[in-house]
Amino acid sequence: MDRVLSFKLFVRIVDLGSFSKAAAEVGISQSSATKRVAHLEQRLGSRLLHRSTHGVKPTEIGLLFYEKCKLISIHIDEADSTVALMQSNLQGRLRINTSVAFGRRVLAPLVMKFMRLHPHLNIDLNFDDHYVNLIEQGVDIAIRMGHLADSTLGSRFLGVNPWVLVAAPSYLSKRHKPISPQDISHHNALIYSTAQGDARWIFRSSKRPSQEAIVVQGTLRSNNLSTLLAATRAGMGVAALPRYVAHESIKTHSLQIILPDWSLPSQEIHAVFPSPRLVPNKVNHFTSWLQKEITPNWWEKTHKNND
Repeated sequence: MDRVLSFKLFVRIVDLGSFSKAAAEVGISQSSATKRVAHLEQRLGSRLLHRSTHGVKPTEIGLLFYEKCKLISIHIDEADSTVALMQSNLQGRLRINTSVAFGRRVLAPLVMKFMRLHPHLNIDLNFDDHYVNLIEQGVDIAIRMGHLADSTLGSRFLGVNPWVLVAAPSYLSKRHKPISPQDISHHNALIYSTAQGDARWIFRSSKRPSQEAIVVQGTLRSNNLSTLLAATRAGMGVAALPRYVAHESIKTHSLQIILPDWSLPSQEIHAVFPSPRLVPNKVNHFTSWLQKEITPNWWEKTHKNND
């Protein structure tokens, strides 16, 4: 960067024919400008400028050097302009990572909506239920659920992901419908194996400040939410599912909410990026836009998806 400043200074000295004017324009003292040019001449082993009472003019070699320095300055200015243009118009590539279920059901439709607003932006959208190293994988932004463990990452809160306890009418018609959390221990639980404490469901009451932890057991465990949704719809048991996964089935009465006066722990939703500093404008813009989209009851806007 120091050499680039010297090149730009030299160009302006030749253009203006004055050390003092060029120094003032660049923002340094005249003595500093003189030292910089002297250092250039010493490094190149040749005089670049003729100095006289009438002003400053380039030598023959200085004129050739001036043309090269001017070309370098133009390229640098163009590079700066390109970055500024990409930042303002959201051009280039945005690499996004999130979990499979949330990605397919929620984020993919939102990303397509965002792309229609910014047609010059290219997006790489990847789904992975395992946390990826953002820096190693070159990820610009990840949408993550739950507690954030890595404090070195930048993050922004987007909203809350509620969970709900559901079962199919066909299952409930054959079994006594649970009226308390303790009743769940007598039912066949369809267990999401990725969730922390997967076989221990925690219920909080809406009527009193208490909670109950119930150890559940069942015939099916899976790390795939779509599989659990399908099994629940088929009447195989009771499942704790994210509201966005179960919403369409609840709406069409394929599933019923169990224990409506009790709630399961919700997860926080965060946008996570590699560093809290120097966050690219495209990341800031997408994150701010997501915050507006993830409103209260945001799961009601998710697209129907039966997979």
